[in-house]
Amino acid sequence: MSKEFFKVPKKEKPVVLWVHPEGRVVGSVFVREQSLHHIGEEGLPELLNQPEPFLVIYRDDIKEYRFYNKASIVRIEYVYEAEVHAEEECISCEMHMMDGSLMSGRICGVFSPDKSRLYDHLNKEGDQYIALQAGSDQVHLLNKNYIIYVTSI
Repeated sequence: MSKEFFKVPKKEKPVVLWVHPEGRVVGSVFVREQSLHHIGEEGLPELLNQPEPFLVIYRDDIKEYRFYNKASIVRIEYVYEAEVHAEEECISCEMHMMDGSLMSGRICGVFSPDKSRLYDHLNKEGDQYIALQAGSDQVHLLNKNYIIYVTSI
């Protein structure tokens, strides 16, 4: 049997990471071509919120693969063709981060009526990273451990 049989098909996605205490890191992460949970490729929020503590990053500047501890990643920025579907709701907010940055944008998703408040989304169990749409195609995945406070706008 070929070793190729055991490989999981993945796609390279360019990202900019802000890592504590290293700072800005430019590179790529690798997402499954087919998600384990839905039709289509794995999304970056899905990848970051998996229970494994380490993430593979290909560092463009030094041409090296590294394994970063997700707990030390403050945020990840990437470009995404965001499509807000009719059933999705968006909540505008500002997130004040421990490094002094202020992140503004929208949290979008399908929320159940009893869990539709900003507070509910911030406290969603199991998700360490929260996706903030900062524009039509810019997304920030923010590590909840580095958020000081959030305000609704």
